[in-house]
Amino acid sequence: MTPKQMRALGTAFTAYLRLFADCFGQGRTAKHLHSYCRGLLSDLPRKSIEPIALACGTAVRTLQEFLRDHVWNHLRLRDQLQQRLAQSPPLNTVDDLGTIGLIDETSMAKKGTKTPGVRRQWCGSLGKVDNCIVTVHLGIVRGRFKTLVDGDLFLPQIWSEDRERCRKAAIPDDVVYRPKWRIALEQLDRAAGNGLTLDWLTFDEYYGSKPGFLANLDARPGMSYVGEVPRNFRCLTARPRGKKPKKGWKGKRADNLARFSSAWNRRDWKGVSLSRLTLDNQEWEIRAGQVYLVRDGELSDRTYWLIVARNVTTGEVKYFISNAPADTPVEKLLRVAFSRWNVEHTFRLVKTEIGFGHFEGRSYVALMRHMIMCLVVMGFVAEHTDRLRGEKPGADDGAGVPSAAPTLPDLAEQSAGDDGIGVHGRGHRISPAA
Repeated sequence: MTPKQMRALGTAFTAYLRLFADCFGQGRTAKHLHSYCRGLLSDLPRKSIEPIALACGTAVRTLQEFLRDHVWNHLRLRDQLQQRLAQSPPLNTVDDLGTIGLIDETSMAKKGTKTPGVRRQWCGSLGKVDNCIVTVHLGIVRGRFKTLVDGDLFLPQIWSEDRERCRKAAIPDDVVYRPKWRIALEQLDRAAGNGLTLDWLTFDEYYGSKPGFLANLDARPGMSYVGEVPRNFRCLTARPRGKKPKKGWKGKRADNLARFSSAWNRRDWKGVSLSRLTLDNQEWEIRAGQVYLVRDGELSDRTYWLIVARNVTTGEVKYFISNAPADTPVEKLLRVAFSRWNVEHTFRLVKTEIGFGHFEGRSYVALMRHMIMCLVVMGFVAEHTDRLRGEKPGADDGAGVPSAAPTLPDLAEQSAGDDGIGVHGRGHRISPAA
């Protein structure tokens, strides 16, 4: 990028944040949105309230009150972000998969017992059971465009059953324990209500192991999914002859079916090469066929794709289920399934570059507002990364000439100059005249 492009991004960031002005009752409250989001986009090593407040010259308590106490509609902010993404077509789509929804959760290690939802539970970021909070997310990918569009705190049952503890953390009485897969369904409902249409949905084996989750997806018109399932996922290659569907069928495990079924053993392994952006292609061998699902002892009325994929290099085996039509190319289904790596990329970006995991506080409202503002900032980054990707227009003279590139704080300063509030990523205030 050229210095001219970086300066233009600063102005664009301010204009972008002004699109959400009607989420705030007062203009001065909206200015805190600009301060906080510029802090998230800066190169501050820690993007919690105090460093951001000191960097932008705002009293720490003022920014704390903005996040925790001020009256503004953070849920509307999230909805408007989704509506904007629904109205923005992808600029650099490089495949035929359309918009893919990505469901996953992430965790953040926390100390103490006061952060909303914190407890000892599986912490994926550490790879072990530890003290942490877990958030469930919906992301989207359109070709090379990728971002998160929703997020919710997973409230453990031990918290949900202690309403006094919840009230001390400002958790509303209507926020109760729900399994993660039910939270994901709520997020799909919300995205649909905001006009965000998904051509595909993909998820990991936790969600694929929940019969209620798959049944709910099947009941949604036009919802096509390819999701990973555990090896003990139950299904049958054919209905037993002369028998009507009945309760109590156990079906066969997906791994046993793929290994021992005579119908599947007659199928040859087929090689599929999956391209990656910066690494060599990944080589897989697959077997696929139509199966009936066994849910709670009942056989499905229709067939589904079952795909067994084996990594040629590592020998790793994955199992996927899909409700796509039987004439859908298997290679296309596999590309959808493996697009899930994009959500891991977005988690890394939002945690390391945007400060998603830097929240420090004891208020549920403040946590949700921090998370939603991180999503807003990430939406801007994804949108302009997509816009600037590809060949540079002819007007960008000197774009390929080595020079000192502006850093993220310069972007924040340019944004600051448009509303009269100076900010510097290294912790001291800059006058608007600067």
